[in-house]
This record gives sequence, structure tokens and C-alpha cells, in this order.
Amino acid sequence: MSRIDDSRDFVPVRIAVLTVSDTRTAADDRSGDTLVARIEAAGHILAGREIVSDDRALIAERLRLWCADPQIDVVISTGGTGLTGRDVTVEAHRDVYEKEIDAFGTVFTMVSMAKIGTSAVQSRATGGVAHGTYLFALPGSTGACKDAWDEILVLQLDYRHRPCNFVEILPRLEEHRRRK
Repeated sequence: MSRIDDSRDFVPVRIAVLTVSDTRTAADDRSGDTLVARIEAAGHILAGREIVSDDRALIAERLRLWCADPQIDVVISTGGTGLTGRDVTVEAHRDVYEKEIDAFGTVFTMVSMAKIGTSAVQSRATGGVAHGTYLFALPGSTGACKDAWDEILVLQLDYRHRPCNFVEILPRLEEHRRRK
């Protein structure tokens, strides 16, 4: 059973939010706004925020730039995870991943099933790691962003969460690059 261990100090992480859309602007990016509000309410640091069009190369380029930035620990994208021809966010993420977090998509589907039933099969939410940075691709709906944050990410991005969490292994994500 997971829990918060109050004997441990909270460790804020630096999170960037990427909205993938051909139609959204800063004025109407409700899913991005939802994520930013939750990130800040949890005590984390908003390290960046951008909107890019549904273009695989542009998405991957932005992910790579943020992975190279030592001031960013986590990137959460919203949008472009569906099944239509313009939905290329998952492919862009996988172009960047060094390792995929396979269970993220599975757990997201379980959470979604409880909320939207079998419509959850249409989501291709994914997570992975590249260059010491966690990357998560969420659907573009505010509901999906709320569910992913409230049910998964808020806990896994909390150093106090037991029995384990993403934050405690963050310093070790690039241990394979150290000289022996």
C-alpha cells in the first residue's frame, strides 16, 4: 500500500509543460493550465511551458532541448496521444526515450477505465526517461490531465511517497554515463 512518509522532507522537482496542438493558444490552453495549477499546488517548480503544433519533429526537438536543460527534471506533454493521423506525440516521445516506463500507460489505462470505461482504450498515454529527465505524454483533455496527475504523478513525483517514487531515483538515471 502506498503512503506518504511524513518523516521525509518534500523535494520539489522542476517540471516543464508542453501542450501539443494545432489550435490551442496560451489564452485557451485549459489542459496546460490544469497541469500548471496542480504542479504549483503540489509545491513543484514550473520550469518551462510551451505550445507546439502536432508535428513529430518539432515535438521531439522540444523534448530533446528540455532533456538537455539541467534546470528541468520532468516534462509533461498534453495532447496528440490519440489515434488520428495528426496524433504523433507518442511517436515523438518514443523517438527521444532511452527507456520507456511501460507500466505508466497501463496504470493510466486502469485509472481511465474507472472514469470513462472502455473509451480508455483510445488513449496512448506513455512515459519514459531520456538524459536523466522523466517524460510523460498525456491526452489533451483536462479530465485526463487531472486523472494522470491526481492518481499517478502527484504521488510518484513526491519524494515522501512509499514504498518508492521517481524522485528518489532521479539522481541515478544517468549513472550508466559515469566513468568507471
